[in-house]
Amino acid sequence: MTRTLVVIGYGMVGHRLTDLLRDSGWRIVVFGEESRPAYDRVALSSYVDTWSSADLELPALTGCELRLGEKVVSVDRDRRVVVGASGVEVTYDALVLATGSVPFVPPVPGRDLPGCHVYRTIDDLDEIRATVEAASRPGRKSGMVLGGGLLGLEAANALRGMGVSPHVVELAPRLMPIQVDEGGAGLLKRLVEKLDLTVHTGTSASSIERDGSRLIAKLASGLELDLDVVVFSAGIRPRTELDLGLPLGPRGGYLVDEACRTSDPHVFAIGECAAVEGVTYGLVAPGYSMAEVVADQLAGGARVFPGADVSTKLKLLGVDVASFGDAHATTEGALEVVVNNAVAGTYSKLVVSDDARILLGGVLVGDASSYLSLRPLVGKEVPAALLQPGGAVDVEMPADAQVCSCLAVTKQTITDAIVSGVACDVAELKACTKAGTGCGSCVPMLKKLLTECGVEQSKALCEHFTHSRAELFEIVRATRITTFSALVEKHGTGRGCDICKPAVASILASLGNGHILGAEQVSLQDTNDRFLANLQRNGTYSVVPRIPGGEITPEKLIVIGEVARDYGLYTKITGGQRIDLFGATVDQLPEIWRRLVDAGFESGHAYGKSLRTVKSCVGTTWCRYGVQDSVGLAIELELRYRGLRSPHKLKSAVSGCARECAEARSKDFGIIATENGWNLYVAGNGGFTPRHADLLVSDVDTEQLIRVIDRFLMFYIRTADRLQRTAAWLEGLDGGLDHLREVVVDDKLGICADLEAAMESHVSDYADEWRGVLEDPEKLARFTSFVNAPGTPDPTISFRAERGQRVPVSLGIPEVVR
Repeated sequence: MTRTLVVIGYGMVGHRLTDLLRDSGWRIVVFGEESRPAYDRVALSSYVDTWSSADLELPALTGCELRLGEKVVSVDRDRRVVVGASGVEVTYDALVLATGSVPFVPPVPGRDLPGCHVYRTIDDLDEIRATVEAASRPGRKSGMVLGGGLLGLEAANALRGMGVSPHVVELAPRLMPIQVDEGGAGLLKRLVEKLDLTVHTGTSASSIERDGSRLIAKLASGLELDLDVVVFSAGIRPRTELDLGLPLGPRGGYLVDEACRTSDPHVFAIGECAAVEGVTYGLVAPGYSMAEVVADQLAGGARVFPGADVSTKLKLLGVDVASFGDAHATTEGALEVVVNNAVAGTYSKLVVSDDARILLGGVLVGDASSYLSLRPLVGKEVPAALLQPGGAVDVEMPADAQVCSCLAVTKQTITDAIVSGVACDVAELKACTKAGTGCGSCVPMLKKLLTECGVEQSKALCEHFTHSRAELFEIVRATRITTFSALVEKHGTGRGCDICKPAVASILASLGNGHILGAEQVSLQDTNDRFLANLQRNGTYSVVPRIPGGEITPEKLIVIGEVARDYGLYTKITGGQRIDLFGATVDQLPEIWRRLVDAGFESGHAYGKSLRTVKSCVGTTWCRYGVQDSVGLAIELELRYRGLRSPHKLKSAVSGCARECAEARSKDFGIIATENGWNLYVAGNGGFTPRHADLLVSDVDTEQLIRVIDRFLMFYIRTADRLQRTAAWLEGLDGGLDHLREVVVDDKLGICADLEAAMESHVSDYADEWRGVLEDPEKLARFTSFVNAPGTPDPTISFRAERGQRVPVSLGIPEVVR
């Protein structure tokens, strides 16, 4: 006789259980309250990219009866009957509760006002979108997310995708207080605040009031926020409103034993609604583990819940964050090894036992590439190298270590599949081992294991494009595709990500596809490109006008001084021979640009992956040692290559003699004058890993010099990987400098004419991006203060006096009145 299993709840965990049991011989009936099939709730914020729910749907299941849009209203445990809202009754032999959780909404007065939402489902996001679109504020809207944990930052990311500048309000003194320690949270805050997001920690919302079409949120700190939308994402609570008469855990959730069985032997609970021996879990990996336990129990096995791996690795607003094991060093006698590199924007902490032998846990922010190697070592002896300054973290993973914590797949299982020939790529590994089919954070390790096992790996840009950046460049150039959506539709999959979107935006810009803030282009950009200015630590922006070759007239100097004075901007002469103006708010940017453009200035592209400056000495104009006109050449080169979008920033310099005062050999392309002409050096850089440039050609005249530079730059732009400087590109180029010389000097590939034509097209099509905004009302409307009406100072931005100028306020330093 066929037994009937009823599953209440069709989220990710309910889907997993059903998938495991569909060939078990049970008749499976699933009640799903939402009208749509199960979808990837972990990737919910990505719904904003396309507004297509189909992109999030989990694989369709067969062999079960799905009752979507049917809420269960009661369960009669004596009769073993489940009753749906439509009146349908289903008798069960076993019942599994997978009802998940509900958002926790703090008791803030005004929380029920129109414009206030929770963040949990696709329907929630649709409602948030409707509120944002109905907002009357011109330009960029303003929102508040109450909750600075994992879900709160995900919600903030979703708001950013809707064109909203979000404030994140967190009661704890730091972001992500459960997963990240104080040091890591401090760096996380700095990194996310560079992304048009304002963080308020150690405070809460005391009330929300309606003011016309806006919402006013009053914080306990005394600050008032002028908002268009409010999102509550302050945690979750197990969903247990069904009156089953079952015991609950101390913090909610149906109380279950290690077999995930409730006090009723016919009723199980899994996922967020379950309290396994009193403990609830809000992550998908423990839920999947519970589903596997119940599937085994229903098949006659004796599997029990092995405990939860609450490690997390994710990318929040483009920032890598990971924590694993005893991240907060709560173990008695635990020691901490911390490396906080503020310059590189990375933070790492390892927690070890009191004898420094056993790895207990850790926290990684900014760079979580070592997470997959470190997490499996928790509870094992830690390699001594890890505890040394700059110690290597690429340690060998033991065979029994779990690579995929969502589905408990070990390294041994994966390597066996590779070595046996069953799987030769990531897709096949996913299919045969299920690794990488959960949250997906272990996919990079799958690629690494394939490489270690001798399987050649793809150079795909990301999971959405199987092509490399260089291949995508050629596809766009050949097909004349002008939008990301068209490219991903014809040559990729999915919706794109924070890897491929900016990369494609750069390719489109390199090929002259209109203004960088065009209708679709703007959605691909990061904050700096979106506002044509560099975001600073206090939420203001810097304005950097172009000063070709460092040459400037007294009249233009006076204009810069007047602008800085009138807007209270901090001024700094840079090593690139130009003047940076710091402290401008978003709505001040067009006003400042207008005055600078009217005076003959243009954008210096300090915000873009493009040419920054061509530095110069004074050459033969003034210097008694100069042998060539370095100033004239520097100006000519900077005006020629201005606005040239590339895989990474480009810097150049021209020295008028061998004394090298312009430091040309530390640049991406540098020129040094000789008695007979010019020497061209390429692929140098300063920064974190300095590299002297290599001599490409010598004693060439100006015409030939420019021709070779044109070819070099266009060849680099076409063939480099995303975010790859010329130094790393040349070092990774097959044949190195000799091959580069054969291509761009000797024309071995016969492409030099094409490279030169591409550069000429860039030169002829160049247009100043600042002027482009000033002449376009639609683009201009985006530059509006995200807290107050245009022209009203943002109350969260403060300054102090230092050496006669205004600088951002730091904690404990008194402010100056603005």
